[in-house]
Amino acid sequence: MRANLSTTTRQTLSAVRNLGILAHVDAGKTTVTERILFATGSTHKRGEVHDGTTVTDFDPQERDRGITIFAAAVSCDWAGHRINLIDTPGHVDFTDEVERSLRVLDGAVAGFDAVAGVEPQSESVWRQADRYGVPRIAFVNKLDRAGADLDTAVASIRERLHATPLTVQLPIGAEDGFVGVVDLLRLRALLWDDGAGGSTGVQEGPVPAELRDEALRRRRLLEETVAGLHPGALEEFCTEATLSAPTLAAALRDLTASGEAVVVLCGSAYRNRGIEPLLDAVVAYLPSPLDVPAVRGSNDATSGEVVERAADPAAPLSALVFKVSSAATGRLTYLRVYSGTLRKGDTVLDPGARRTERIGRILRVQADRHADVDQAVAGDIVAVIGPKSARAGATLCAPGAPLLLEPPGTAEPVVSVAVEASRSSDAERLTGLLARLVEEDPSLGVRTDPETGQTVLSGMGELHLEVAVEKLRRAHDLEVRVGRPQVAYRETVARGVTGLVHRHVKQEGGAGQFAHVVVDVEPFEPTGETAGERTVETAGADFAFRSTVTGGRVPQEYVRAFEAGCREALAEGPLGGHRVTGVRVTLTDGATHPKDSSDLAFRAAGRFALREALRACVMVLLEPVVEVTVTVPEEAVGSVLGDLAARRGRVSGSTVRGGTSVVTATVPLAELFGYATRLRSRTQGRGTFTARPSGYAPAPASGTADPSRAAGSAAR
Repeated sequence: MRANLSTTTRQTLSAVRNLGILAHVDAGKTTVTERILFATGSTHKRGEVHDGTTVTDFDPQERDRGITIFAAAVSCDWAGHRINLIDTPGHVDFTDEVERSLRVLDGAVAGFDAVAGVEPQSESVWRQADRYGVPRIAFVNKLDRAGADLDTAVASIRERLHATPLTVQLPIGAEDGFVGVVDLLRLRALLWDDGAGGSTGVQEGPVPAELRDEALRRRRLLEETVAGLHPGALEEFCTEATLSAPTLAAALRDLTASGEAVVVLCGSAYRNRGIEPLLDAVVAYLPSPLDVPAVRGSNDATSGEVVERAADPAAPLSALVFKVSSAATGRLTYLRVYSGTLRKGDTVLDPGARRTERIGRILRVQADRHADVDQAVAGDIVAVIGPKSARAGATLCAPGAPLLLEPPGTAEPVVSVAVEASRSSDAERLTGLLARLVEEDPSLGVRTDPETGQTVLSGMGELHLEVAVEKLRRAHDLEVRVGRPQVAYRETVARGVTGLVHRHVKQEGGAGQFAHVVVDVEPFEPTGETAGERTVETAGADFAFRSTVTGGRVPQEYVRAFEAGCREALAEGPLGGHRVTGVRVTLTDGATHPKDSSDLAFRAAGRFALREALRACVMVLLEPVVEVTVTVPEEAVGSVLGDLAARRGRVSGSTVRGGTSVVTATVPLAELFGYATRLRSRTQGRGTFTARPSGYAPAPASGTADPSRAAGSAAR
């Protein structure tokens, strides 16, 4: 239920916008953020990515590489509204940063390149926003580039994202002559002129005569489309044969909130054109904390009872940690406050870890700068100092009213390298620093190879691991040696077994252990549908379990213990100790002993029975594959296609766009190591590529000799 808020509280919360900037790498996210800060008066000089002077890309590695690596939060004010904005990374290796940010946002601006349209990572972050139900508006950027075309970019939004775009602006001028836009809602022209010292101003005027007919045609098309989607707009359209600007704006807000359509604006952030209307659209169409559903969670770490908390400062505290980082001021824990009020000195509960934490300081964040505040209320995004062990994804709540929120998902690492300290005296220090890296970035993983004893660092890609290792060197002054990258293989069942009998009997004085089970093992393709089974089935992303035992031969509590044992057995497969995926286990029969059967016995039986069954199955080694999009000059296409074929790539498409060719292919991840350097050499530095995970595929027969055991190969 929605809380009965006071008028003042409701007005305050309705004037808050928590949003993120989402886009493909190099689509201009950080530049858009910089121009928003400049337009709102939060900064007095426009920062540039190529100069390393941006507010949000403050990390030395971000400035050196010219890309966003870490999500950065900033705040600004526009038209009486408080905008809390998160600039997210665009590179696929840092998609986990985007995932954690999306979990705490109420809305987003999706940026698109006016030349390239929807690019691979644009599509990935769009799907991430779909999963969390985050309303979006679109901003087609870089309209001043050669080959820029708003209609083509909008068509790619419709075709590739399966969205309904509602374009509310018409560009004035093309490419280098782009000077402004026509606002189709109010039928007015907005023009920008470059002033001295980098300042800019927007001027409002009538629609240019040469564009008036086209503007009226597009306005009519917008009205018809909105009327077909929105009942209130349809009623006015049928009565008046047109839609007023207020009705159209209200309908656009409703359609944005429901996700039925996406409002599209355009501009050139680099030339500071289109930012003020974008800010107006953020205020007009994206939701406030009051407009999104109340946050839901369980009342403690074990209960399944669902509890709702509305965005009410007077309600019990509930907040979600989405980022942890180290700074000169100490360990910063970034969180979104969903309900209640957080004050300095408060003691809060982490229900997942079942421990309390004390809040020492509360900080309003402006990228790498911070300002102390006394409290944070529902709807705020802040950083706190004090919590010692709260991780990203943890819930912080009032001790007297426990609430556990669902954490954001974390992707499994797919690339690993062996790391060791250059000096043996730094070995212990390296262990501690790696643990801190994993704490700050949950998409990293650290383990010790059982055969070689080496420390193995895992991540989402080569760049991800390079950044982590470079952070050790720069931030902590630690010299490390790094081995060759290795991919994370998986194993799956190609042909299963039926009726495998396993008896677990153990007697060593006192109570013994007894479990008798009969199992079937078969391949499993997750479909999201598990209904229709005779008894019960539980499914995960890579494993399904069901029991068809009848007559109470195996009590339900033992069935659950047996399933837990099976899940433990998935950690190491028979081919090379890789994680097993795509398996369905069916418990068909079993027997118990009146004294010696227990949860422990059936858990052990599940572990040993599945291991035995997997050894009897026909197993296949899987390797991670990625979808690669390569953009090259037309004359270099032949060379690039040959190189992709040599890397076991399967080309799925090729298009020509503005004198360049765009090739799409599926390539094993292991074959892409060093590809960026090879591509540059084959195209005289003019070729670029992007990659995004595309799942797993069977590895070549020669790969079954366990190609990944070298993950801990000699560090160098």
